Amino acid sequence: MSETHATITPEAPVFPPGRYGRRREPGGRRPTVLAVLALTALAAVLTVMAVRLYQQYGDPNYDAQVVTYTDITDSRVRVEFRVTVPEGGSAVCLLRARDRSGAEVAREQVTVTAPAGERHLTVEHVLATTGRPFIGEVLRCRPPG
Repeated sequence: MSETHATITPEAPVFPPGRYGRRREPGGRRPTVLAVLALTALAAVLTVMAVRLYQQYGDPNYDAQVVTYTDITDSRVRVEFRVTVPEGGSAVCLLRARDRSGAEVAREQVTVTAPAGERHLTVEHVLATTGRPFIGEVLRCRPPG
């Protein structure tokens, strides 16, 4: 005996029971409480790690920004940069110059010292280069020693 279209509802297919495994409920799966707790714990662990790494390696007391680089010739470039150090402190800054292709043509460490009571100072330094520079940069500043 065969079934006709009149006996099957058009919106839901009929499968033989037990043949295709357990059927999912319509509407999808909701995240369980365990999954939410695991994600919250993961976020907390990552936040703690980020804070500890910043405290260990990130030093907001030493910062440098290039103001300008000028007087470019075949053998030098003048780099003007602003440095933030602890009040009245000093820093060792690494400067470099690169040519148009990106190759390094100069690298030098410069020690800068802030006047007593000051945290910010502007420094000019002339880098002697082995070729015509295209850009002058400050790579980093760190505590002396």
